[in-house]
Amino acid sequence: MSDIFDDTAPPRVTYSNTGTDFGPVHDRLDQLFPALEAGLGRETVLPLVDGHAVTGPVTTAIRSPIDRDMLLAEVAEADAATVARAVAVARAAQPAWAALPWPERAAIIRRAGDILAEMKWRMGPLLVLEVGKSRLEAMGEAEEAADLARYYAAEMERNLGYERLLPRAKPEESCGSLLRPYGVFGVIAPFNFPVALSVNMISAALAAGNAVVYKPGQINALTGALLVQAFLKAGVPAGVLAFLPGGAATGEALVADTGLDGIAFTGSHAVGMEIHRRFAAGRFARPVIVEMGGKNPAYVTATADLDRAAEGIARSGFGLQGQKCSALSKVYVAAAIYDDFLDRLTARTATLTLGDPRRREVFMGPVIDDRAAARQAAAVDEARRDGRVIMGGERLGGGIYDRGCYLAPVIVDRLGADHRLNSDELFLPFVSVQPFDDLAAAIADGNRVAYGLTAGCYAGRQAEIDLFLDRAEAGALYVNRASGATTGAWPGHQPFCGWKGSGGAGGKGGLGPWYLPQFMREQSRTVMLR
Repeated sequence: MSDIFDDTAPPRVTYSNTGTDFGPVHDRLDQLFPALEAGLGRETVLPLVDGHAVTGPVTTAIRSPIDRDMLLAEVAEADAATVARAVAVARAAQPAWAALPWPERAAIIRRAGDILAEMKWRMGPLLVLEVGKSRLEAMGEAEEAADLARYYAAEMERNLGYERLLPRAKPEESCGSLLRPYGVFGVIAPFNFPVALSVNMISAALAAGNAVVYKPGQINALTGALLVQAFLKAGVPAGVLAFLPGGAATGEALVADTGLDGIAFTGSHAVGMEIHRRFAAGRFARPVIVEMGGKNPAYVTATADLDRAAEGIARSGFGLQGQKCSALSKVYVAAAIYDDFLDRLTARTATLTLGDPRRREVFMGPVIDDRAAARQAAAVDEARRDGRVIMGGERLGGGIYDRGCYLAPVIVDRLGADHRLNSDELFLPFVSVQPFDDLAAAIADGNRVAYGLTAGCYAGRQAEIDLFLDRAEAGALYVNRASGATTGAWPGHQPFCGWKGSGGAGGKGGLGPWYLPQFMREQSRTVMLR
């Protein structure tokens, strides 16, 4: 491809710098899309085991959700035999990788982050085409992926490789504790943040000294192959990182392989809990590091800046078409300002541009597939029956809208507190609003769901903010954030930790200081000196 893909012109896109002039970014993307699209659909993405491509019996066509007539690539899906071979190769290669001094592993992971940063002008546009992200959301994910690898390298250094001398019990002995890798980790990534979340799990596992057998989302073979190239180019040995594109059958074969020492998974609650049960059922429990979605609330008090609240709630509710585990899905609004706030929220939502996300002005693209569109239609029917649809609910038609699932964002109210739409994760551009008279009672109601990933609050009084921070049962809390009521975590700044049904038993999430140690186990060493 042309070397325009290697340009790293500023400004840098994150999920928070929403007021920046991104004109130079858009200008560069205007150049990139035609060149990128001209080369699509001509290659078959193959599994990679021990550095060698592997052919398979099942080949799948990947098409863009933006335009189903656009063929992105053919993918040879990894079958059970390829999965088994990848795990076996990883087991053989892992001891040498673990024996490498931790500063050398950290340097390789940091180098992978630097290479990912150089790749961002390829990765970002591909994310637009693979997932239907807006331009800035896609470029932000590409930047985040690079930062994640560099962050975990820095965490290894800050913690001195997780080795610590301990006080001697006797003068003639040395005591110490260190964290050591488990062995081979399976990594299963979702479709919605295929680069950042893959790099999050892969880089933490590798930095800790594990080998990784990686399965991307079924539609994410192109970006998955690119990020694997980055790690291998950085110096990760070929046998230590395997790439297994494919669908449910590939994932099932990976989860079923008893050669795995642990697994990292991001996806639905149902699948995550099934993996938990299976990994606890062997001769001994194996670690399962999971992030499993959310039903994320925000609270708007009578003292809040209502325009700021409307901005943050619209961005979090409808960014990436609501297909984020951190997406806002319900809003509790003080009764005294309920109608005023609803007017502002609907007005702000009406300004969101919905369409082909290759265009610079578009905020919302299509949902991922017809199944998602059908879930939205069913939810809207329920809301009309049991509550009130304030705006949205229709599927757009004509032109490119007929070649993808383009859905108008939905705002509803008057649904009962116990209604399914107020408790189930929908993963859609669907926001439910309800009034409250007492903030403490509203927070208690928001806590009743099975999830506990993110929550937001807009308030002008410190006592209200303190009440929210003290009582909200979620791992990531945001207060008065215009860039996103419940979304927008960044490595080293906002750890992404799920409580309850959103995460594992430890509740320690990625992007923060307690994530990497989960890929290791402690060993105490006492050595007699004489």
